[in-house]
Amino acid sequence: MLQILHEAPDGLADCPADELEDLLGEPTLLHLPGDRSQPLHVSVLLHGNETAGWDAMRGILKDFAGGPLPRAMSVFIGNVHAARRHMRRLDGQLDYNRVWGGGASPEHAMARAALEEMRRLRPVASIDVHNTTGPNPHYACVNRLDRHSLHLASRFSGTVVYFRAPLGMHALAFRALCPAVTIECGMPESPAGAAHARAYLEQRLFEESMPENPIAAEGLNLFRTRARVAVPEGMSFSFEDQDADFFLPAELVEHNFCELPAGMQLGQWRDGVEPRLQVRSERGQDLFDCYFESAGGRLRVRRPFFLSMLTTRKKIVMQDCLCYIMERMDLARLA
Repeated sequence: MLQILHEAPDGLADCPADELEDLLGEPTLLHLPGDRSQPLHVSVLLHGNETAGWDAMRGILKDFAGGPLPRAMSVFIGNVHAARRHMRRLDGQLDYNRVWGGGASPEHAMARAALEEMRRLRPVASIDVHNTTGPNPHYACVNRLDRHSLHLASRFSGTVVYFRAPLGMHALAFRALCPAVTIECGMPESPAGAAHARAYLEQRLFEESMPENPIAAEGLNLFRTRARVAVPEGMSFSFEDQDADFFLPAELVEHNFCELPAGMQLGQWRDGVEPRLQVRSERGQDLFDCYFESAGGRLRVRRPFFLSMLTTRKKIVMQDCLCYIMERMDLARLA
């Protein structure tokens, strides 16, 4: 299920994401030579509809078509089958960003093979490139708060999110090999995301080594993911139809990365429906009553929190989640 290539196939730089299935046929780990042999690892298209990473890579392939890269780079090109259909993942497929832990599926075997190949090559850093499913600022995610991870993240954005779940994510697996970061490049239809990713990756290729100095807390907006919010299976939901089991106004997506005050109304339930969402911590604890209260069929904020990744794309809500809950972190207190 994984092919490993040591040179770019003809026409790769001109190939849009939805034609990669024809050119590559399957997920591919592409090794590209560079003046510095220790590679930078980059993963793109773990979600087939998030194309900023691949568009950035096409630009880099064109920029350096005449010779080697400043640093070797190993590029994992993920779900080419879903990319062909402009989908996050196909029905019946596992999420390619949830298979980097243990498991017996072909997708788990693919991830294991890619991880072992990169373990052998000892990458200097790993960067997983994504788009967001709703309007969000460009931001970076880390799963360690060490100086290397934070330097890697802060060079992409002053907004950084610390997370430790869900298990099976690419960055969680690669943190055992090297500093690892996930960069979120806004909505896929915005060309600014691919341009930002391209500039960031090219800068990393020219870096001689990871900075050793402590990260400055000033100017860094650091958040911690506290809970993942999902709609219970079997509950109908809508962002337009107030007669659905659960109704959430579509304009709430404009509150991503904004602090929601206590008492703010978020949505409503139809009469007779159990008024509860699945709100789980990274350890699986039920945190609904910590952050929400429900009375008279109305969902309200119990205590202030920051919202992220809220999306109105129903397919993605069903395949993944509705949103995440975050709280601020004070980096100075961690020092």
